[in-house]
Amino acid sequence: MSNSEQVLGGKLVLITGCTGGIGQATARAFASRGCSVAVHYNSPSSREKASQLIEQLTKNPGVRAAAFQADLSNYDNTRVFYAQVVQELGHPDILFSNHGVTGPKIGPEGDIGNVSPEVFEEIWRTNAGTHFLLAQLCIPHMQKQQWGRVIFTSSVAAGNGGVIGPHYASSKAALHGLVRWLSLRYCKEGITSNAVAPALIEDTAMLSNPPESLKSKIPIGRLGKPDEIANIVILLATNGYMTNKVIHADGGWTIGGF
Repeated sequence: MSNSEQVLGGKLVLITGCTGGIGQATARAFASRGCSVAVHYNSPSSREKASQLIEQLTKNPGVRAAAFQADLSNYDNTRVFYAQVVQELGHPDILFSNHGVTGPKIGPEGDIGNVSPEVFEEIWRTNAGTHFLLAQLCIPHMQKQQWGRVIFTSSVAAGNGGVIGPHYASSKAALHGLVRWLSLRYCKEGITSNAVAPALIEDTAMLSNPPESLKSKIPIGRLGKPDEIANIVILLATNGYMTNKVIHADGGWTIGGF
């Protein structure tokens, strides 16, 4: 039995945005190490994809999995969603808060006037607000057992502005401040808090049909793969000494930390 199997076996992980490329890859990685998985999906059209994923996950011995549909741009929906997870599978030991939206794409040379305050607030609520709420809901159980993992999906846009717009970049940067506070507050109770910040990952909703020109931004010369992000999430879940970190997975695009 590997160290990751020893650490994760029997744990329940809640993964939001679980039917996307990164979500699916991470769910499979956790299940292969003995974790049960609460599979979140947003659009009702993703129901079949969620069902197929559950079928894959439960082929692993002892792994339970169930799917939950919820619009996580809304706080009340998020509370109902969490209650449904607890009722059906139990309290999550690991939160991989992976959901998000881009909003309008105005690009790095766009006009800030093209993003209304209402849209800005909506993107923030989805990309930061409900992540905060899920952490708030998950942490009391983690405190009781003196063990837990909180992991967010950020973006290199938080550090370099990205290619979408100020609403998206700033919403992702907000997660970094959340990581800092959560980690310093709860790490002595066995709860680590971290984030992974990918850039230009293929087979995701953001890059379902990427132009070749995007590859020129990446020094390594290719787009990232969902499995490569999943490997980082597993590292963050199994390493109890790593907390208060944002891991950049960007093929060398960014220089230094942020």
